[in-house]
Amino acid sequence: MDELRPLEDQLGYRFKERQRLVEALTHKSYKKPYNNERLEFLGDAVLDLIVGEYLYNRFPDAREGELSKMRASLVNEAGFKKLADALRLGDYIYISAAEENNRGRQKPSLLSNAFEALMGAIYLEAGLEEVRRIAIELIEACYPKIDLGSLFKDYKTTLQELTQARFGVIPDYVLKDSFGPDHNKEFEVQVYVNDRLLATAKGKSKKSAQQEAAKAALKLLSEEGKK
Repeated sequence: MDELRPLEDQLGYRFKERQRLVEALTHKSYKKPYNNERLEFLGDAVLDLIVGEYLYNRFPDAREGELSKMRASLVNEAGFKKLADALRLGDYIYISAAEENNRGRQKPSLLSNAFEALMGAIYLEAGLEEVRRIAIELIEACYPKIDLGSLFKDYKTTLQELTQARFGVIPDYVLKDSFGPDHNKEFEVQVYVNDRLLATAKGKSKKSAQQEAAKAALKLLSEEGKK
């Protein structure tokens, strides 16, 4: 277990149950009786709360929509990979030889999931306050300038960052249809990645329809990344 001490030093936290730390770092490909999927599920919920609370307190004048979009820019695969990279989490995860050969230690989905699992494991041992301390310290270290302008990313930007990291391509938006009179038109847009249809959405403008399609696509890819 000594190989995990540097990770604990970075976290500023020593695990009481060492097996819980190992479980948090174990990918399902490693073929053990345990893996980090359940801890990942828990960590995702905990981080969603912590980041939401942090933004709520940090920006007392921000509207609900602004807070939601800022949270979406942090609580996602790309955002958690950034925090995982700060911990050099790829050096510590347990993966199969096949996953190793497939550059698993650099995969955004695998690193994001491991980070969530690690936070879930700390939550079970030490509670919300300790996870809050660690997560906020990491966020503030990785985002030196935290304000509405620097944190805000729209769904299209976030989706593009994710698809570039995961697939090496950018999304393609296609106008499928438009409805209604000119003064009250509604647009239907589809978003594709690698010729795969990810989502369809409607909006009062092409731009808003694209944003809604990107939002739905992000949700789909996030769910797929957890499988």
